[in-house]
Amino acid sequence: MQAAVEEVIGTIQANPETRAGDLAKITAVVQRQFLPYTDFERTTRLAVGNAWRDATPEQRRQLFEQFQTLLVRSYALSLAQLREQNVKFRYKPAQSGSNATDAVVETRVLNNGDETQIDYRLQRTPAGWKIYDINMMGAWLIEVYRNQFADILAHGGVDGLLKYLSRHNAKQAAGT
Repeated sequence: MQAAVEEVIGTIQANPETRAGDLAKITAVVQRQFLPYTDFERTTRLAVGNAWRDATPEQRRQLFEQFQTLLVRSYALSLAQLREQNVKFRYKPAQSGSNATDAVVETRVLNNGDETQIDYRLQRTPAGWKIYDINMMGAWLIEVYRNQFADILAHGGVDGLLKYLSRHNAKQAAGT
């Protein structure tokens, strides 16, 4: 996890376009270098909650794709704030037992004298540890989105959530 995060930040800092804040380029770096270390399908299942069970395989695929797009963009926006050269990371040892399948890695990011909390929840998988939840400044993403999605799902079901995510991602891509 540490290598993934620092590799992404290093790439952003090394490239003049990403260092200047080009969000499309930062997003591309996140997709290429950070996504392999994630299990955003699990993130999607947990954020959608009970409605995931009722969704068709096609709806699940679309939910995953749309939500992953939203998560990647959100993470890229956070990293865009850390593109200065003097960013330092402090990691606390993972909170888990030796046979644990779940762990939390607490991270503090020092950027121009400001400290930001970004913690990562990971699950042990056959392919190694994968990030499935991120705590950005005190809010775990799954919990935030589960609460937001519950209202949308209650009124519009899975199709309503898909429409919401599609509209939201289209607006973000258009820069509005």
